[in-house]
Amino acid sequence: MKQDLIVILDLGSTQNTVIAREIRDLGVYSEIHPHDITVEELKTLPNVKGIILNGGENRVVDGQEVQVRPELYELGYPMLSIDYPQSKCAAQFAELPDGDTLKKFLFEECRAEANWNMKNFIEDQIELIRRQVGDRKVLLALSGGVDSSVVAAMLIKAIGQQLVCVHVNHGLMRKNESESVVKVFRDELHANLVYVDASERFLGKLENVSDPEQKRKIIGGEFIRVFEEEARKLEGIDFLGQGTIYPDIIESGTKTAKMVKSHHNVGGLPEDLKFELVEPLKQLFKDEVRACGVELGLPHDMVYRQPFPGPGLGVRCLGAITRDRLEAVRESDAILREEFARAGLDKKVWQYFTVVPDFKSVGMKNNARVFEYMVIIRVINTVDAMTASVEKVDWDVLERITERILAEVENVNRVCYDMSPKPPATIEFE
Repeated sequence: MKQDLIVILDLGSTQNTVIAREIRDLGVYSEIHPHDITVEELKTLPNVKGIILNGGENRVVDGQEVQVRPELYELGYPMLSIDYPQSKCAAQFAELPDGDTLKKFLFEECRAEANWNMKNFIEDQIELIRRQVGDRKVLLALSGGVDSSVVAAMLIKAIGQQLVCVHVNHGLMRKNESESVVKVFRDELHANLVYVDASERFLGKLENVSDPEQKRKIIGGEFIRVFEEEARKLEGIDFLGQGTIYPDIIESGTKTAKMVKSHHNVGGLPEDLKFELVEPLKQLFKDEVRACGVELGLPHDMVYRQPFPGPGLGVRCLGAITRDRLEAVRESDAILREEFARAGLDKKVWQYFTVVPDFKSVGMKNNARVFEYMVIIRVINTVDAMTASVEKVDWDVLERITERILAEVENVNRVCYDMSPKPPATIEFE
């Protein structure tokens, strides 16, 4: 591995990602690991230069205060302790240290080098992938989104034709999304791509299911089943490639942090999974994933395309999914994307989409009283998907979008604009 590593042990802090990003911004690679990491597990991590004991308000779990294993203090690594009174051998701070203090710890005490960059990261991951996979094959869930596209590019670079890409149309894709994926990856990039239309299968499984977590788990579990079926048609498939990124893991819960929501590629995986996972992006934040894609040579439009959740429109058709509301989400989303592109906002705004709740409101159409659905527009900007602010869209643009949605989308009589930042809201509604 070409990069030095600072290990951050999660001892209940809500700011693990903050200090991890500060360290990476200083040019040193950092990873967050559980507080109870063993000596053996720590020794498997390459080029560890120092350890940060990161305590905080979630230090008590199930009535007991979490602590590091005492034997870690005997390994001789430089340590820095933040809000963790049990530490010994370690410089102690009540809160995150300032930049100068952090620099002194990294470069003087740990003697780390500022060698964290995408070129080195990619080379390291390619080496790890080749070591993990050997001469066997990897099955990749290729949604066509940023994360899976970057994983595909990295796996192609690492193992070439040992990669088999599978695109599953679960009936919850955006308008013309599957057609675009097939065109780009099979026709233009000549990837080994299998296309599976499983829309009726997924929608059948989701019928009358309203709980968001249950929907995510059904979609995640069914994805794996589809992959298993496709793998059985092939030979030598032992691995499942996934575009898991660090915010997915954080929001799915850690030993000291409550779950925000489970992600289909984290909390939704079945216990009897038949594959070993290959997840080369799981320590990256969203902006770092894009930088990785650029370094790998992916087209700009692909790297900076709209983020799209694994469960697709299933978490934007709120509550139990119905086909009329699903179509309303799909059509209104297409209008929003068209108008944002026309106004140049597609290059300015990080994420924008529509949502349709599972209730109706009264309205008037053709001089008659009607009860129809509303469309909620969500437009946010963020760097790492951990926090997000609401974009102030020009009123004329919003009016034009509203007029088109009300005129062109069936079963809709109302359009609303979501003004909620993250936190307290999340980016998605479910």
